[in-house]
Amino acid sequence: MEVVWMMPLLLLLFPLLMWTSSTFVFHFKKFFYVAWMMLLALLGIPACLLKSGGRDVENMRVIRSMVRHVKYLLGLRIKVSGWEHLQTEGPYVIISNHQSSLDVLGMMEILPDRCSTIAKKELVYAGTVGLICWLSGIVFINRKKTSDAKSVMADAAKTMLDQQIRLWVFPEGTRNQNGDLLPFKKGAFHLAVQAQVPIVPVVFSSYRSFYLQKEKQFKSGTIRVKILPKIDTKGMTSEDVSSLADQSHGLMRTAFLEISNSVPKSNGPLKH
Repeated sequence: MEVVWMMPLLLLLFPLLMWTSSTFVFHFKKFFYVAWMMLLALLGIPACLLKSGGRDVENMRVIRSMVRHVKYLLGLRIKVSGWEHLQTEGPYVIISNHQSSLDVLGMMEILPDRCSTIAKKELVYAGTVGLICWLSGIVFINRKKTSDAKSVMADAAKTMLDQQIRLWVFPEGTRNQNGDLLPFKKGAFHLAVQAQVPIVPVVFSSYRSFYLQKEKQFKSGTIRVKILPKIDTKGMTSEDVSSLADQSHGLMRTAFLEISNSVPKSNGPLKH
């Protein structure tokens, strides 16, 4: 009975807190995002099973179609430039910077057909999200064991060529919100060189104008996504991996700073 009497009060407090407290908005949006994605995954699992009968990269189409609306629910807009650089036949490796779980929204906005991703092994245990990720052909690696990661990358290179798929990799290896790019790990570049396939760099603008983890702020805003020209790896060997990683990092960092500075100020109230 007490819960029933409290409902009108909660309904009155909710819009007030949404308007006056940036901390409440932050936690509500974070909770809503995780809960909504888990619900979408729950609905998507049977759709994937009906579509492909099990684990298949084609199931990424299901995820892509189900997730694209989520940006609107969070008050975000995504502006993309360089679409033409994804019009590349055959397998290739996409690399992008990694800031938060919101990267999924930018990824699904531009994800090409027959493209999956490489993710940390822990994700497979994330309930319905982990299951649908497995069904979509995501390659899981144990980042703590270098030997396992190298073995997975070698297998992934073979799979790319045998099944003609693309793979999306976050070469920073961990989430980063410091306003710049972390040094790149070499796995994605070994993968591309082993398979002799191009690299397509993708850059997300900084989220700092609308999303600040430490300050507990999550406002509406714009994510700019810039797709850069492909980098060919034909004829490269393992000796070229370091210079390839450095070249990619330089190009992406320049683009990151450029598009981050062009992002307009976020919308919505900023109150405490």
